[in-house]
Amino acid sequence: MNDQTMAAGASREGPAAPKDPIAKRSGFYIMYEAKIEGVTRPWGVHSQEIYLEGRLVDQARYTGGVTDESVLELLKSTEGFRRLVHSIGVSVRPDKAGTPSIAFTMQHYAKTDRFQAGTCLTASCPGDGSETLLLLEDFTWSADDDVPGKLVFEFEEPGETASASVVFYLNDGYEVPEVEVEPPVAYGSAAYNEVIAKSFLNLGNTRRLKAAIEKAKSGEEVTLAYIGGSITQGAGAVPVHNQSYVYKSYEQFKQRFGAADGARVRLIKAGLGGTPSELGLVRYERDVLREGDVEPDVVVIEFAVNDAGDETQGVCYESLVLKALDGAKQPAVILLFSVFVNDWNLQERLAPIGWHYDLPMVSVKEAVVEQFRLSKQQGNVISKKQFFYDIYHPANAGHQVMADCLGLLFEKADQAVLSPEDICLDQPPLLGDEYRDIRLLDRRNGEEPARISAGGFGESDSDLQLAPLDGETFATPQFPYNWMHTDASGDESFRMELGCKRLILVFKDSGSCQFGKALVRVDGQAVLTADPHVNNWTHCNAVILLNEAETREHLIEITMASGDEDKQFTILGFGVVQ
Repeated sequence: MNDQTMAAGASREGPAAPKDPIAKRSGFYIMYEAKIEGVTRPWGVHSQEIYLEGRLVDQARYTGGVTDESVLELLKSTEGFRRLVHSIGVSVRPDKAGTPSIAFTMQHYAKTDRFQAGTCLTASCPGDGSETLLLLEDFTWSADDDVPGKLVFEFEEPGETASASVVFYLNDGYEVPEVEVEPPVAYGSAAYNEVIAKSFLNLGNTRRLKAAIEKAKSGEEVTLAYIGGSITQGAGAVPVHNQSYVYKSYEQFKQRFGAADGARVRLIKAGLGGTPSELGLVRYERDVLREGDVEPDVVVIEFAVNDAGDETQGVCYESLVLKALDGAKQPAVILLFSVFVNDWNLQERLAPIGWHYDLPMVSVKEAVVEQFRLSKQQGNVISKKQFFYDIYHPANAGHQVMADCLGLLFEKADQAVLSPEDICLDQPPLLGDEYRDIRLLDRRNGEEPARISAGGFGESDSDLQLAPLDGETFATPQFPYNWMHTDASGDESFRMELGCKRLILVFKDSGSCQFGKALVRVDGQAVLTADPHVNNWTHCNAVILLNEAETREHLIEITMASGDEDKQFTILGFGVVQ
């Protein structure tokens, strides 16, 4: 046997001189056993994206247990991050055996070309759950780096799922407490059921909900519709199409009440991330009623953590509730109050509307927040780290809790006495109902009620906010019938003449430096400078342009703001009350 053969044989037994172990460093998780999924993106990859900008501090606080404010402060910028963090440990455990490696990237956003010029820390993580270590000193950093932007896990095949953990190991001189691993949530236990019971805020008038339940039992067609923000969209649930609270509560309804395995129980899911009831109103007929093709029997409304952006402070929410209650089948309307990781929601503003009309109401906040403050020994059933995927969205466990809260309401309605009379809608609104008759006007239908000259906004934008509808595994572009100004469109204004008394503009937010501001005039008066960078990510932004008591003719003009004439801007549509 020659030396080369001996060396080859030795290598099969293990290294002749193992490396010294790396000294253990203090560190904290920003993801711990979080579910991820390869969602197909418009650019052809299959990935899970976790956004860090504006969220990383809370991720460290709630997932990692970090309480030291000086450490948290360093996470707000790339400069501070590099001072604090020595290395990043990433482990991915695929749900499917034999899954090859998963590509990991931590992207930092830049000061100039925000999404293109920042440093990207990349590695290939083996699909066996072992940890891959990324040393920050091994990467070339850009002087243009601004803030930690996002994490990306890229799969080879669409729909693949895994559990992922990401830990930041700290440089010498920084220490944080070690976080203990928690026991799994005891679903169905007596303690768990006590938590769920606290979500039951109001049974309300039972007539409509019991009617839907009886229809399902008798084998008639029943439609459950859900409208809300990103939580209703399914954010944080993996895979999103069947692990969201929407799908799980729909399945519970089918299994509990549906004849013939619930074959005639239909799901409509109309969640859209980052949007309030102000936009929910504009898209209700399109996304819930499907332009008249759908007449729901039950409508769940979830905007309790999105309506901070409602300019009307609840009038749009009440208008949406009444719009749903006015449905052809007299649907049951359920108000669902979700919660953020900081224990916040708008229940105090919105629940009085439910009391006013005696509607069924479910509060996730009432269920979980009190026990969040307890230790396991004191009676904690589910921790914030278990409930939340990030600071805004539930993880699979949180979505399960939300579904079980709705399931309890369904069960109590089934057992309750039938209310002798229907809900009374012939009464003054609590806050207002001025927007209940709003409808969407876009490039597809705008020429019917309005006279429109697109001017320099004659192009169509296809890079739009995406949302998975119903039980679909793919995402649908939102507001595709739009008007877009490009960098080569010229300076001619968009002009629209129509008779109305209330008008909402829906425009596209974007993080791209190619997008600029637009000036909006109504009847010659400047009313708004629409800035697509306030939110700084691709999503739909609704703003009120006009709110008057009587209908009259108006001229709306939109031009690029001074200095932004060579940039892009997209008018997604309008909400009109005539």
